[in-house]
Amino acid sequence: MNQIRNLKVNISYNGAAYHGFQRQANAITVQEVAENALSKLLGEKVTIIGCSRTDAGVHAKSFCFNVRTSSVIPCAGFVKGLNALLPRDIAVNTCQEVDDGFHARYSAKSKEYSYLIYNGNVRDVFMQGLAYFYPHKLNIEIMEKASALFIGEHDFSSYCKAESLKITKSKKRGTIRKIQDIQLSFVNRQLSIVISGDGFLHNMVRIIAGTLIYVSEGKRNLDDIRRSLNEGDRALAGITLPPDGLYLNKVKYDSKYDAKKW
Repeated sequence: MNQIRNLKVNISYNGAAYHGFQRQANAITVQEVAENALSKLLGEKVTIIGCSRTDAGVHAKSFCFNVRTSSVIPCAGFVKGLNALLPRDIAVNTCQEVDDGFHARYSAKSKEYSYLIYNGNVRDVFMQGLAYFYPHKLNIEIMEKASALFIGEHDFSSYCKAESLKITKSKKRGTIRKIQDIQLSFVNRQLSIVISGDGFLHNMVRIIAGTLIYVSEGKRNLDDIRRSLNEGDRALAGITLPPDGLYLNKVKYDSKYDAKKW
């Protein structure tokens, strides 16, 4: 009998056609499509462990999962073979054999997301589903001041989807998260909000982006953000922006789990 291998796999996907990553009973997800292709390639039924759940319509530039298999197919063949079986909106970037203790979700040290806003006067049909269309003037200066308030360790109760808040609070870590950095860049009418941290609550990035929009519009101010982090009042934050503009950029692990691209 072949030894069980633990493979760390990095993929990218356009999430427009999928109801998120995690397998669901009544909707097509990235996990379902990937597992079906993997089972065909490896000649055995497998279950993959994803680094994040990602909502419907959310994209990933660098998403990690691990899978255990008895197949002896080398990593280079794994990448080429799986890419041949996957649809065009999912691509495998790397495959690496790792120790049995690696877990795509629990071994993660930090994650980086970006939220993309298209700030043109007329919607760009080629960015449909890939960015949030916002045709009004943006006050980048005040948005940058507001974004700096999120950096550090805070209680992000005000920045969590209401339906998930009770369950999240019941867990050991609760709603405390540490944001390491937020950077805003505005190029060619596109505003990119890049945020990295040790973890994120359900809809947290989308609510932070919506809050920055509200600050730009004058519907919220810097004191509202400070109070939202101190008081946990959802009404002090902004709207939840659509999933279209959200991307999982990368997940960081210990350096021994780094893999080169094939």
